[in-house]
Amino acid sequence: MERQDSPSAKWWQLAFGVLCMAMIANLQYGWTLFVDPIDAKFHWGRAAIQFAFTIFVATETWLVPVEAWFVDRYGPRIVVCFGGVMIALAWFINAHADSLFLLYAAAVVGGIGAGSVYGTCVGNALKWFPHRRGLAAGATAAGFGAGAAATVIPIARMIATSGYQDAFLFFGIGQGAIVVLLSFFLRKPSQAVPVQRKTLRLPQAKVDRTPREVVRTPVFWLMYAIFVMVASGGLMAAAQIAPIAHDFKVADVPVSLFGLQMAALTFAISLDRIFDGFGRPFFGFVSDNLGRENTMFIAFSIAALAIITLLTYGTHPLVFVFATAVYFGVFGEIYSLFPATCGDTFGSKFATTNAGLLYTAKGTASFLVPIASVISATYGWSAVFSIIIGLNVVAAILAMFVLKPLRTRFLAEDEVAAPEAVRPVQLA
Repeated sequence: MERQDSPSAKWWQLAFGVLCMAMIANLQYGWTLFVDPIDAKFHWGRAAIQFAFTIFVATETWLVPVEAWFVDRYGPRIVVCFGGVMIALAWFINAHADSLFLLYAAAVVGGIGAGSVYGTCVGNALKWFPHRRGLAAGATAAGFGAGAAATVIPIARMIATSGYQDAFLFFGIGQGAIVVLLSFFLRKPSQAVPVQRKTLRLPQAKVDRTPREVVRTPVFWLMYAIFVMVASGGLMAAAQIAPIAHDFKVADVPVSLFGLQMAALTFAISLDRIFDGFGRPFFGFVSDNLGRENTMFIAFSIAALAIITLLTYGTHPLVFVFATAVYFGVFGEIYSLFPATCGDTFGSKFATTNAGLLYTAKGTASFLVPIASVISATYGWSAVFSIIIGLNVVAAILAMFVLKPLRTRFLAEDEVAAPEAVRPVQLA
């Protein structure tokens, strides 16, 4: 007899996914805490050590479609369990790495583990919430930042008191074990979750497109190009925020806000993470009601205005803090809007793999980040800001005036051409 999903099952699945994401966050956001201690011990140089981070991001991003392929065929449990083991193994290797080769090997292992968890949890959320894909993908992606916010201070304290090796072992094995435990509670829907007509405000695919079919469509590559534009600007800003603050001479200026006082750079980074985490589910929720492309246009336009403000008035500490916070608040929404748009356009059955293919745009964008350093050294930060502004403006225009009509036509043709045998059942 086929198992029926209880009404609360989808919310439990979302919660388990968010917790898994929180457990892998330190692989990206906590790495910076280990760089100087590793360099102090082995004297390999920051650039050589940071290359491990580049390897991690590339591996985590580009292998997601492969890992997602297994999810769509065998379910989320085995892939997330594998990811948890790989995460623990990566930090175990880091704790004992006495050569750059081992450090880079750990980055590959960690990237495979993080990609397994990230791609699976986002894809599973899309399957459980076909009528609230934006909110579900946003909440899941927000867990990636929340985990770092909760554990950065304990990790820093353990590094200071016990050494970075103990921190790698304790948090790596601990977080990996939690992911493995949570994996046993994850599952895909026992049957296709029907889209509820009374809540459906967005066009939805009537056919489940395979990854091979998806990569042959112009609409996928347009989404990919827009993703790269916005992601490259955000990654440029994230990587360069400290040098920008120092060049603007605001990094160490005390700022008092909300009853707290700290240096402008520290305040900015802290507020950026909060706004980033909040923005992902918020804009996902907005897109569920206002439309994907309409929300993209609003978010990308706000991002351009925030950078214009930073460029014009960023030498004022308060403006620097708020402008960067607003920018990252609207930047993080790409990790909820694009998976949701992908699910709407190509269906639920292969949602994990298809969203994983689109997620590789982040990896493509990361290769453009070093260009910002070269441009800033030659032409100054105004040139870098101008590029980021231009990318967001072009992305906003493409989303509203090219992607929106293109997706509308694609879904209309899809519905007309789809044979009845492959149409999902719609409940009134």
